[in-house]
Amino acid sequence: MKSAALSALLSSTLSYASPPHLNLLRPATAVLCHSLLPTSTPNPFHTQLRTAKISASMSSSFKPEQARVPPAIPPPTPPLSKFKIGLCQLSVTADKERNIAHARKAIEEAVEKGAQLVLLPEIWNSPYSNDSFPVYAEDIDAGGDASPSTAMLSEVSHALKITIVGGSIPERCGDRLYNTCCIFGSDGKLKAKHRKIHLFDINIPGKITFMESKTLTAGGSPTIVDTEVGRIGIGICYDIRFSELAMLYAARGAHLICYPGAFNMTTGPLHWELLQRARAADNQLYVATCSPARDAGAGYVAWGHSTLVGPFGEVLATTEHEEAIIISEIDYSLIELRRTNLPLLNQRRGDLYQLVDVQRLDSQ
Repeated sequence: MKSAALSALLSSTLSYASPPHLNLLRPATAVLCHSLLPTSTPNPFHTQLRTAKISASMSSSFKPEQARVPPAIPPPTPPLSKFKIGLCQLSVTADKERNIAHARKAIEEAVEKGAQLVLLPEIWNSPYSNDSFPVYAEDIDAGGDASPSTAMLSEVSHALKITIVGGSIPERCGDRLYNTCCIFGSDGKLKAKHRKIHLFDINIPGKITFMESKTLTAGGSPTIVDTEVGRIGIGICYDIRFSELAMLYAARGAHLICYPGAFNMTTGPLHWELLQRARAADNQLYVATCSPARDAGAGYVAWGHSTLVGPFGEVLATTEHEEAIIISEIDYSLIELRRTNLPLLNQRRGDLYQLVDVQRLDSQ
Protein backbone atom coordinates (compact mmCIF):
# COMPACT_ATOMS: atom_id res chain seq x y z
CA MET A 1 0.00 0.00 0.00
CA LYS A 2 2.77 2.40 0.90
CA SER A 3 4.57 1.64 -2.37
CA ALA A 4 1.40 2.20 -4.39
CA ALA A 5 0.65 5.46 -2.59
CA LEU A 6 4.19 6.70 -3.12
CA SER A 7 4.02 5.83 -6.82
CA ALA A 8 0.73 7.66 -7.21
CA LEU A 9 2.12 10.69 -5.38
CA LEU A 10 5.17 10.84 -7.63
CA SER A 11 2.99 10.50 -10.73
CA SER A 12 0.67 13.31 -9.71
CA THR A 13 3.57 15.51 -8.64
CA LEU A 14 5.41 15.24 -11.94
CA SER A 15 2.30 16.15 -13.93
CA TYR A 16 1.39 19.12 -11.75
CA ALA A 17 1.56 22.45 -13.58
CA SER A 18 1.61 25.82 -11.90
CA PRO A 19 -0.64 28.79 -12.62
CA PRO A 20 -0.06 30.00 -16.21
CA HIS A 21 1.30 33.39 -15.18
CA LEU A 22 4.21 31.72 -13.38
CA ASN A 23 4.89 29.16 -16.10
CA LEU A 24 6.82 26.88 -13.73
CA LEU A 25 6.82 23.17 -13.01
CA ARG A 26 6.39 22.37 -9.33
CA PRO A 27 9.55 20.66 -8.05
CA ALA A 28 8.75 16.97 -7.48
CA THR A 29 11.31 16.39 -4.73
CA ALA A 30 10.12 19.34 -2.67
CA VAL A 31 6.50 18.22 -2.83
CA LEU A 32 7.37 14.65 -1.92
CA CYS A 33 9.45 15.63 1.12
CA HIS A 34 6.79 18.01 2.45
CA SER A 35 4.05 15.43 1.91
CA LEU A 36 5.83 12.88 4.08
CA LEU A 37 6.13 15.25 7.03
CA PRO A 38 3.51 15.05 9.82
CA THR A 39 2.64 18.72 9.33
CA SER A 40 0.02 20.46 7.25
CA THR A 41 0.58 20.63 3.49
CA PRO A 42 2.27 23.92 2.48
CA ASN A 43 0.48 26.33 0.21
CA PRO A 44 1.66 25.38 -3.30
CA PHE A 45 1.33 28.98 -4.50
CA HIS A 46 3.79 30.16 -1.80
CA THR A 47 6.14 27.30 -2.65
CA GLN A 48 6.14 28.37 -6.30
CA LEU A 49 6.73 32.01 -5.44
CA ARG A 50 9.81 31.02 -3.47
CA THR A 51 10.93 28.83 -6.36
CA ALA A 52 10.38 31.68 -8.82
CA LYS A 53 12.50 34.03 -6.70
CA ILE A 54 15.30 31.47 -6.48
CA SER A 55 15.06 30.80 -10.21
CA ALA A 56 15.27 34.53 -11.02
CA SER A 57 18.27 34.92 -8.75
CA MET A 58 20.00 31.94 -10.33
CA SER A 59 19.21 33.19 -13.84
CA SER A 60 20.78 36.54 -13.01
CA SER A 61 23.94 34.92 -11.69
CA PHE A 62 24.14 32.71 -14.79
CA LYS A 63 24.32 35.84 -16.98
CA PRO A 64 22.20 34.43 -19.86
CA GLU A 65 22.50 37.69 -21.79
CA GLN A 66 26.24 37.01 -22.10
CA ALA A 67 25.70 33.58 -23.68
CA ARG A 68 25.18 35.39 -27.00
CA VAL A 69 27.80 37.96 -27.96
CA PRO A 70 26.51 40.44 -28.97
CA PRO A 71 23.22 39.76 -27.13
CA ALA A 72 20.51 37.91 -29.03
CA ILE A 73 18.06 39.94 -31.10
CA PRO A 74 14.36 39.13 -30.54
CA PRO A 75 12.61 38.03 -33.75
CA PRO A 76 10.92 41.00 -35.41
CA THR A 77 7.17 41.02 -35.81
CA PRO A 78 6.67 39.13 -39.08
CA PRO A 79 4.50 40.58 -41.85
CA LEU A 80 2.46 37.35 -41.68
CA SER A 81 1.70 35.18 -38.66
CA LYS A 82 0.44 32.23 -40.71
CA PHE A 83 1.16 31.21 -44.27
CA LYS A 84 1.77 28.17 -46.43
CA ILE A 85 5.18 27.00 -47.60
CA GLY A 86 5.77 24.84 -50.65
CA LEU A 87 8.69 22.39 -50.81
CA CYS A 88 9.35 21.33 -54.41
CA GLN A 89 11.21 18.01 -54.45
CA LEU A 90 12.23 17.94 -58.11
CA SER A 91 13.70 15.36 -60.43
CA VAL A 92 16.94 16.67 -61.98
CA THR A 93 18.32 15.68 -65.38
CA ALA A 94 21.30 16.57 -67.55
CA ASP A 95 19.01 18.85 -69.62
CA LYS A 96 19.40 22.30 -68.11
CA GLU A 97 16.59 23.93 -70.09
CA ARG A 98 14.25 21.14 -69.04
CA ASN A 99 15.29 21.55 -65.39
CA ILE A 100 14.53 25.28 -65.47
CA ALA A 101 11.14 24.84 -67.13
CA HIS A 102 10.29 21.98 -64.78
CA ALA A 103 11.18 24.05 -61.70
CA ARG A 104 9.00 26.90 -62.91
CA LYS A 105 6.05 24.57 -63.40
CA ALA A 106 6.50 23.17 -59.89
CA ILE A 107 6.62 26.67 -58.38
CA GLU A 108 3.40 27.59 -60.19
CA GLU A 109 1.72 24.42 -58.93
CA ALA A 110 2.82 25.12 -55.35
CA VAL A 111 1.35 28.64 -55.57
CA GLU A 112 -1.91 27.26 -56.98
CA LYS A 113 -2.07 25.17 -53.81
CA GLY A 114 -1.68 28.25 -51.62
CA ALA A 115 2.08 28.58 -51.06
CA GLN A 116 3.39 32.07 -50.37
CA LEU A 117 6.94 30.86 -49.86
CA VAL A 118 8.50 28.26 -52.15
CA LEU A 119 11.73 26.36 -51.47
CA LEU A 120 13.68 24.52 -54.19
CA PRO A 121 16.33 21.79 -53.81
CA GLU A 122 20.11 22.00 -53.76
CA ILE A 123 21.65 21.99 -57.29
CA TRP A 124 18.32 21.69 -59.11
CA ASN A 125 19.50 22.87 -62.55
CA SER A 126 22.48 20.51 -62.87
CA PRO A 127 23.58 16.97 -62.07
CA TYR A 128 25.34 16.88 -58.70
CA SER A 129 28.96 16.21 -59.66
CA ASN A 130 32.28 17.99 -59.74
CA ASP A 131 32.40 17.45 -63.51
CA SER A 132 29.03 19.17 -63.97
CA PHE A 133 29.52 22.20 -61.72
CA PRO A 134 31.82 24.14 -64.11
CA VAL A 135 29.65 23.29 -67.12
CA TYR A 136 26.32 24.35 -65.61
CA ALA A 137 27.61 27.31 -63.56
CA GLU A 138 26.00 30.73 -64.09
CA ASP A 139 27.14 34.30 -63.52
CA ILE A 140 24.37 35.32 -61.14
CA ASP A 141 25.58 38.89 -60.73
CA ALA A 142 25.53 39.45 -64.50
CA GLY A 143 21.97 38.11 -64.72
CA GLY A 144 19.96 37.83 -67.90
CA ASP A 145 21.27 35.29 -70.40
CA ALA A 146 24.32 34.73 -68.17
CA SER A 147 22.03 33.26 -65.50
CA PRO A 148 18.86 31.76 -66.99
CA SER A 149 18.06 29.88 -63.79
CA THR A 150 17.89 32.98 -61.60
CA ALA A 151 16.24 34.98 -64.39
CA MET A 152 13.38 32.46 -64.25
CA LEU A 153 13.16 32.73 -60.45
CA SER A 154 13.05 36.51 -60.64
CA GLU A 155 10.34 36.48 -63.30
CA VAL A 156 8.09 33.94 -61.59
CA SER A 157 8.42 35.46 -58.12
CA HIS A 158 7.34 38.83 -59.53
CA ALA A 159 4.55 37.36 -61.65
CA LEU A 160 3.10 35.32 -58.79
CA LYS A 161 3.91 37.81 -55.98
CA ILE A 162 5.67 35.22 -53.81
CA THR A 163 8.95 34.75 -51.98
CA ILE A 164 11.30 32.13 -53.41
CA VAL A 165 14.26 30.52 -51.66
CA GLY A 166 15.78 29.26 -54.88
CA GLY A 167 17.48 26.08 -53.73
CA SER A 168 21.01 26.29 -55.09
CA ILE A 169 22.84 26.32 -58.40
CA PRO A 170 26.53 26.34 -59.34
CA GLU A 171 27.66 29.98 -59.51
CA ARG A 172 30.64 31.32 -61.43
CA CYS A 173 32.28 34.47 -60.10
CA GLY A 174 35.56 35.31 -61.80
CA ASP A 175 37.70 32.20 -61.67
CA ARG A 176 35.80 30.69 -58.72
CA LEU A 177 32.78 28.44 -58.44
CA TYR A 178 30.30 28.47 -55.57
CA ASN A 179 27.24 26.47 -54.51
CA THR A 180 24.79 29.36 -54.21
CA CYS A 181 21.23 29.96 -53.03
CA CYS A 182 19.33 33.05 -54.24
CA ILE A 183 16.34 34.53 -52.42
CA PHE A 184 13.81 36.56 -54.40
CA GLY A 185 11.08 38.79 -53.04
CA SER A 186 7.57 39.22 -54.41
CA ASP A 187 8.82 42.15 -56.49
CA GLY A 188 11.15 39.81 -58.37
CA LYS A 189 14.28 41.41 -56.94
CA LEU A 190 17.20 39.44 -55.55
CA LYS A 191 17.08 40.00 -51.80
CA ALA A 192 20.09 37.92 -50.76
CA LYS A 193 22.58 35.34 -51.97
CA HIS A 194 24.03 32.57 -49.79
CA ARG A 195 27.15 30.71 -50.80
CA LYS A 196 27.52 27.33 -49.11
CA ILE A 197 29.82 27.89 -46.13
CA HIS A 198 30.77 24.31 -45.27
CA LEU A 199 31.90 22.27 -48.26
CA PHE A 200 30.92 18.62 -48.49
CA ASP A 201 34.26 16.83 -48.22
CA ILE A 202 33.77 13.34 -46.82
CA ASN A 203 35.25 9.86 -47.18
CA ILE A 204 33.33 6.88 -45.81
CA PRO A 205 35.20 3.86 -47.24
CA GLY A 206 32.93 1.49 -49.11
CA LYS A 207 30.01 3.93 -48.85
CA ILE A 208 30.61 7.41 -50.27
CA THR A 209 33.49 9.71 -51.12
CA PHE A 210 32.87 13.24 -52.35
CA MET A 211 35.09 16.34 -52.34
CA GLU A 212 33.23 19.52 -53.22
CA SER A 213 36.41 21.49 -52.59
CA LYS A 214 37.89 20.02 -55.79
CA THR A 215 35.81 22.50 -57.76
CA LEU A 216 33.92 24.76 -55.33
CA THR A 217 35.01 27.59 -53.06
CA ALA A 218 33.48 27.98 -49.60
CA GLY A 219 31.27 30.99 -48.95
CA GLY A 220 32.46 33.49 -46.40
CA SER A 221 29.31 34.78 -44.75
CA PRO A 222 26.15 33.60 -42.97
CA THR A 223 22.98 34.83 -44.69
CA ILE A 224 19.86 36.07 -42.96
CA VAL A 225 17.22 38.04 -44.84
CA ASP A 226 13.98 39.83 -44.04
CA THR A 227 11.24 38.78 -46.44
CA GLU A 228 7.49 39.16 -46.89
CA VAL A 229 7.12 35.93 -44.88
CA GLY A 230 9.48 36.66 -42.00
CA ARG A 231 13.18 36.64 -41.20
CA ILE A 232 14.91 33.65 -42.81
CA GLY A 233 18.36 32.18 -42.27
CA ILE A 234 19.88 30.21 -45.14
CA GLY A 235 22.10 27.13 -45.13
CA ILE A 236 22.89 24.64 -47.88
CA CYS A 237 22.98 20.91 -47.18
CA TYR A 238 26.23 20.28 -45.26
CA ASP A 239 25.72 23.62 -43.46
CA ILE A 240 22.99 21.91 -41.42
CA ARG A 241 25.57 19.80 -39.58
CA PHE A 242 27.08 22.85 -37.91
CA SER A 243 24.86 23.83 -35.00
CA GLU A 244 26.72 27.09 -34.45
CA LEU A 245 25.37 28.49 -37.73
CA ALA A 246 21.77 27.76 -36.73
CA MET A 247 22.42 29.22 -33.27
CA LEU A 248 23.79 32.35 -34.90
CA TYR A 249 20.66 32.70 -37.04
CA ALA A 250 18.46 32.26 -33.98
CA ALA A 251 20.49 34.93 -32.17
CA ARG A 252 19.92 37.24 -35.14
CA GLY A 253 16.16 36.84 -34.78
CA ALA A 254 15.33 34.27 -37.46
CA HIS A 255 11.85 32.78 -37.58
CA LEU A 256 12.80 30.09 -40.08
CA ILE A 257 15.93 28.43 -41.42
CA CYS A 258 15.81 27.02 -44.95
CA TYR A 259 18.26 24.31 -45.97
CA PRO A 260 18.12 23.18 -49.58
CA GLY A 261 20.08 19.92 -49.46
CA ALA A 262 20.92 16.65 -51.16
CA PHE A 263 21.88 14.15 -48.47
CA ASN A 264 23.02 10.83 -49.87
CA MET A 265 21.94 7.24 -49.34
CA THR A 266 24.49 6.68 -46.56
CA THR A 267 24.02 9.72 -44.33
CA GLY A 268 20.42 10.46 -45.35
CA PRO A 269 18.75 7.60 -43.49
CA LEU A 270 20.90 8.24 -40.42
CA HIS A 271 21.06 12.00 -40.08
CA TRP A 272 18.78 13.97 -42.42
CA GLU A 273 15.68 14.14 -40.22
CA LEU A 274 17.72 13.99 -37.01
CA LEU A 275 19.66 17.14 -37.89
CA GLN A 276 16.57 19.06 -38.99
CA ARG A 277 14.74 18.29 -35.77
CA ALA A 278 17.81 19.11 -33.69
CA ARG A 279 18.32 22.51 -35.33
CA ALA A 280 14.63 23.33 -34.84
CA ALA A 281 14.37 22.11 -31.24
CA ASP A 282 17.69 23.63 -30.13
CA ASN A 283 16.75 27.05 -31.44
CA GLN A 284 12.95 26.89 -31.12
CA LEU A 285 12.19 27.98 -34.66
CA TYR A 286 11.03 26.46 -37.95
CA VAL A 287 13.33 24.47 -40.22
CA ALA A 288 12.48 23.69 -43.85
CA THR A 289 14.51 21.44 -46.13
CA CYS A 290 14.19 20.54 -49.79
CA SER A 291 16.01 17.74 -51.61
CA PRO A 292 16.10 16.63 -55.22
CA ALA A 293 14.02 13.55 -55.94
CA ARG A 294 15.95 10.30 -55.97
CA ASP A 295 17.43 9.06 -59.23
CA ALA A 296 18.90 5.61 -58.64
CA GLY A 297 20.78 5.81 -61.94
CA ALA A 298 22.58 9.08 -61.17
CA GLY A 299 26.22 9.29 -60.17
CA TYR A 300 25.13 10.91 -56.90
CA VAL A 301 21.91 9.48 -55.46
CA ALA A 302 19.88 11.81 -53.22
CA TRP A 303 17.96 10.56 -50.19
CA GLY A 304 14.94 12.83 -50.78
CA HIS A 305 12.56 13.27 -47.83
CA SER A 306 12.03 17.05 -47.98
CA THR A 307 10.58 18.15 -44.65
CA LEU A 308 9.13 20.96 -42.55
CA VAL A 309 9.89 20.86 -38.82
CA GLY A 310 8.22 23.01 -36.16
CA PRO A 311 9.80 24.88 -33.22
CA PHE A 312 9.25 21.95 -30.85
CA GLY A 313 11.21 19.62 -33.12
CA GLU A 314 8.00 18.08 -34.50
CA VAL A 315 7.81 16.92 -38.12
CA LEU A 316 4.91 18.85 -39.63
CA ALA A 317 5.17 17.58 -43.20
CA THR A 318 7.47 15.30 -45.15
CA THR A 319 7.57 12.99 -48.15
CA GLU A 320 9.45 9.95 -49.45
CA HIS A 321 12.01 9.97 -52.27
CA GLU A 322 9.83 10.47 -55.34
CA GLU A 323 9.15 13.81 -56.96
CA ALA A 324 6.59 15.71 -54.88
CA ILE A 325 5.27 19.13 -53.92
CA ILE A 326 4.64 19.46 -50.19
CA ILE A 327 2.36 22.20 -48.89
CA SER A 328 2.27 22.91 -45.16
CA GLU A 329 1.37 25.75 -42.82
CA ILE A 330 3.81 27.78 -40.77
CA ASP A 331 2.38 29.50 -37.68
CA TYR A 332 4.91 31.86 -36.12
CA SER A 333 2.84 32.24 -32.94
CA LEU A 334 4.08 28.77 -31.98
CA ILE A 335 7.63 30.13 -31.70
CA GLU A 336 6.65 32.46 -28.85
CA LEU A 337 4.59 29.69 -27.25
CA ARG A 338 7.45 27.20 -27.28
CA ARG A 339 9.92 29.76 -25.99
CA THR A 340 7.53 30.59 -23.16
CA ASN A 341 7.04 26.92 -22.32
CA LEU A 342 10.80 26.27 -22.40
CA PRO A 343 12.58 29.58 -21.68
CA LEU A 344 15.99 28.48 -22.95
CA LEU A 345 17.09 32.02 -23.73
CA ASN A 346 16.84 32.99 -20.05
CA GLN A 347 18.46 29.77 -18.86
CA ARG A 348 21.67 29.79 -20.87
CA ARG A 349 24.89 29.80 -18.87
CA GLY A 350 26.68 32.90 -20.09
CA ASP A 351 29.04 32.44 -17.15
CA LEU A 352 30.24 29.16 -18.70
CA TYR A 353 29.99 29.45 -22.49
CA GLN A 354 29.34 31.93 -25.30
CA LEU A 355 28.39 31.99 -28.97
CA VAL A 356 30.29 34.87 -30.56
CA ASP A 357 28.80 36.35 -33.74
CA VAL A 358 32.05 37.62 -35.23
CA GLN A 359 30.42 39.73 -37.97
CA ARG A 360 28.03 41.50 -35.61
CA LEU A 361 30.78 42.05 -33.06
CA ASP A 362 33.16 43.52 -35.65
CA SER A 363 30.46 45.85 -36.98
CA GLN A 364 29.88 47.49 -33.60
